[in-house]
Amino acid sequence: MADTPHPIELQADLGIEHVAELQAALAPHLAQDGPLALDGSQVRRVHTAGLQLLHAFVRERADAGRSTFLAQASPALDEAVRLLALDASLGCPRTPQMHASNTGENA
Repeated sequence: MADTPHPIELQADLGIEHVAELQAALAPHLAQDGPLALDGSQVRRVHTAGLQLLHAFVRERADAGRSTFLAQASPALDEAVRLLALDASLGCPRTPQMHASNTGENA
């Protein structure tokens, strides 16, 4: 992924009380062209609200033909993504070549 800019680092707490911070951090990248990597290696706490926002962000980018993937995931984020079967929309941390596409299928 040489063309990919530095990953966007996700905050450590993706709890509901921090969703506004997450939204503010992601919003400037919504229309960014090219693949976008998310670094979830520092995530320690995950709530459904945080995952919902991540999913919506990735889906909106995919609908515009822009790929987004999870380049790294902490054990907490990895487990949350796996349990909620969001691997297809966020990209599987174990295989970063998987991306959300505008068809909803993995690349």
